[in-house]
Amino acid sequence: MKRLLVIAAVAALSLTAMAQELNNFSFGRQAPVISPEIQGDSVTFRLKADYATVVKLSGSWMPNPYGGTIDMVRGENNVWSVKIALPAPEIYTYNFVVDGVAVNDPQNIYVQRDGTRYLPMLIVPGERTENYGEATQHGTVSHPWYDSKLLGYSRRLTVYTPYGYEANPKKKYPVLYLLHGAGGDEEAWISMGRTAQILDNLIEKGLAEPMIVVMPNGNPGQQAARTLGIPEKQMNWRAPEFQNVYVRSLCEEIVPFIEKNFRAIAKPASRAIAGLSMGGGHTISASILYPEMFDYICPLSAAGQASAEQIAALKKAGVKLYFLACGDADFLFQGSQQLDKTLTEQGLDHVYFVSDGGHTWSNWRLYLNTFAPKLFK
Repeated sequence: MKRLLVIAAVAALSLTAMAQELNNFSFGRQAPVISPEIQGDSVTFRLKADYATVVKLSGSWMPNPYGGTIDMVRGENNVWSVKIALPAPEIYTYNFVVDGVAVNDPQNIYVQRDGTRYLPMLIVPGERTENYGEATQHGTVSHPWYDSKLLGYSRRLTVYTPYGYEANPKKKYPVLYLLHGAGGDEEAWISMGRTAQILDNLIEKGLAEPMIVVMPNGNPGQQAARTLGIPEKQMNWRAPEFQNVYVRSLCEEIVPFIEKNFRAIAKPASRAIAGLSMGGGHTISASILYPEMFDYICPLSAAGQASAEQIAALKKAGVKLYFLACGDADFLFQGSQQLDKTLTEQGLDHVYFVSDGGHTWSNWRLYLNTFAPKLFK
C-alpha cells in the first residue's frame, strides 16, 4: 500500500510539473505568450520570465546589432514586452538579454543557425521578402556524402533538387554550385540564405529555370557541419599538396559526383558557380583554375582577385554570365571595385550589382534572388 501511495504521489507531482510547463504555452489557464507579434506597422516581442530583474531585446535591425539593446517592461503574469516600429521588409535575427544572459525566444519556431549559434528570426513581409517564404510547390533538400581522395575522407553535401525532379526520371537539369563564407558550412545557404524557398518561388513563378543547387562544405578540415560532432582534421595549409585543395576537390570530385549520381547536364553551359565572401574567393579561384568548366560565374562580396591574363582566359572560354555583386558599405567593396575594373579593361561583358549595406545575409539573399533568374538562359 505504501508503495502505491508513493507511486501515486510521484505521478501527481509529474502531472503538476507538466501542467506548469504547458502553462508557458497554450494549454494552461493563462493566455499563451505570443512572440513576435506583427500588428500593422509595429511588432511586439514578449518573454515570460518570472524571476528576472532586467530584460532587454537585441536585434539585427538595430543601429548597433552586436551590442545595442532596448529595455523591455514587466507586465501581468511576469510577461516582459516591448513594442517597436516594424523594420523594413527583410529577415532579421534577435534574442533577449535576461539579467545579462542571452536567451532565445521560446515562442518562436523560426530559427536559423549561424555557425554555432541558433537565433530566432523575424520575417517582415514585403516585396523584398516575397520569395523568402514557402512556395506552393516544393523542391527536395538532401545531404549526400561523397568520397574525397584529395582530402582523405567522406564529406557531406547539401543538395536541392527542384519540384518535379522525382516525378520525371528522364529529365536532366543544370546545376548551380553555391558556396558559403568563412564560419559557414554545407547548411549555411539553406539555413540563412533561404535557398530552397528562393528557388521554389522563382521556379514556380517561371522566373528561373528548374535547377539543381549543390552546397558543399568549404572547410576542407571538416567532413561535415560541426553539429554532427565529427572531429576536424588539422592540415598544414602551407604544404604544396594542400594548395587550392578545396577548389580542386570541388571541380575534380564534387562536380563528377553530382553528374554521376544526379540527373545533371554535364556541360559548361549547364554549370554555374557562385559564392559569398570566402566562397566568392573560391568561385574566382575555380574559374581561374578551370576556366572552361563553368559558363556562369557569380562572386558575391568576394575575397579574391583575377589578373588580366586570367580574365582573358575566361573570355576565350566563352563565359555567358559574370555576375559580380557587393554592398557599398562592405569591407570588401574596394576589392569588388578593382575586380570590376579588371573585367571592364579586359572587355569581359559582366553585370556589376551594387547594393546598400555591408557584409550580411540580407545582401546575399538579395543577390541569389537577383542572379538565379539569369542562369541557364
